[in-house]
Amino acid sequence: MSMDIVNNYTLLCDFYELTMANGYYKTGYKDRICYFDMFFRNNPDNGGFAIACGLDQVIEYINNLHFSDEDITYLRSKNCFDEGFLEYLKNFKFTGDIYAVPEGTVVFPNEPMITVRAKAIEAQIIETFILLTVNHQSLIATKANRIVRSSKGRPVMEFGARRAQGSAASVLGARAAYIGGCAGTSCTLAEKMYTVPAGGTMAHSWIQMFDTEYEAFYAYASTYPDNCTLLVDTYNVLKSGVPNAIKVFKELNINKCAIRLDSGDITYLSKKARAMLDEAGMTSCKIVASNSLDEYIIRDIIVQGASLDSFGVGERLITSESDPVFGGVYKLVAVEDKMGNIIPKIKISENPTKITTPHFKKVYRIYCADMKKAEADIICVYDEVIDVTKPLTIFDPDYTWKKKTYENFTLKELLVPIFKDGKCVYERPSVKAIRKYCEKQVAEQWDEVKRFENPHNYYVDLSEKLWNIKHQMLNKD
Repeated sequence: MSMDIVNNYTLLCDFYELTMANGYYKTGYKDRICYFDMFFRNNPDNGGFAIACGLDQVIEYINNLHFSDEDITYLRSKNCFDEGFLEYLKNFKFTGDIYAVPEGTVVFPNEPMITVRAKAIEAQIIETFILLTVNHQSLIATKANRIVRSSKGRPVMEFGARRAQGSAASVLGARAAYIGGCAGTSCTLAEKMYTVPAGGTMAHSWIQMFDTEYEAFYAYASTYPDNCTLLVDTYNVLKSGVPNAIKVFKELNINKCAIRLDSGDITYLSKKARAMLDEAGMTSCKIVASNSLDEYIIRDIIVQGASLDSFGVGERLITSESDPVFGGVYKLVAVEDKMGNIIPKIKISENPTKITTPHFKKVYRIYCADMKKAEADIICVYDEVIDVTKPLTIFDPDYTWKKKTYENFTLKELLVPIFKDGKCVYERPSVKAIRKYCEKQVAEQWDEVKRFENPHNYYVDLSEKLWNIKHQMLNKD
């Protein structure tokens, strides 16, 4: 089950998609086959990579793409659309092809995450939804993975439902965070819709509801004796919270238990609390930390010796507070002429980072012979075939004298067919399968690429054929 498509999202597009579509209709370009790439230019948080996410929602959207009578009545009221175009929209559906990297794939700047081959109107109208969905979930999955890696094997729960920027962001953000490596979420609807494990215990209001902290703890532990986590910082962690928790756990003979710290100096309090629990013979009692955490804080408190078993991370994960925009773009890279020949297109800018790579393309990932570590990616023209029995030399697209030759390597093509002639041909994996695949993808990256600061620059190079095409177009008078 997926995020609503009881509501029709066809008009969830920038208005200029529709004005261009109307223009294509009137000028005879509506059926011209074109190619668009969705890609991003910079890794979030200056990291070494990003994680692709959100494809399943794109599939749902494409499968349900249509203009209702109400949509067409609304568009007619704008008094700027040709009546023939509005009639055309009555039977509108997507009939093209889409290629994409599977969700959970580690991806890098300037390589296609999604390629759309479709009639001009179809390809244009779907731009906004593809971008908003893939940008958002890729951002959250990437942030979640950074936070999970900082915890050094300790489980991380996503706690951001109430701080997300809207209901869809809360639910789909929880989905993306789980794919990125979080153990679960506080968002109940995310479990119902996407099987993301949901969990939670109590808030400070529970404790304030009772006359004493001890009574609050006792009532909760009696209600949930098999899975009891007590929030110990409502009044005083070390003088009240931890002693009362110990007292209740002992009185009710509860051994599977935990306490949660949600304020104060987490490192100091966790060390003191651990000592108190151990002295009381409660060595199996876990300590959970929350309160405005991110990958840097978690990394630092672990280095400082905090005695913690898991984390709950909210606002700084669900909003990717440190870098809240993924920055994916959707650019025209080729069109077909009347004979079906592919004509590459390029966008040129005075800002070199905004110059696009033309043509219908595919992306290979180069691996060591044992397939354990990814070495580099190479973007090729769609019809290129790399002979793995011969040495492969790649070069930096900007600094072409930088070269590397691989003699014992394997290749994996990253973009896979998702839609063919408007029909979904992709076997959609479960969210748990995507999460497992993501974990494998991250494990394939060298530790140097996974550094939070100054990560190794993973090379994404162009084949010689594609590089020549691009530079011929750049140098054309």
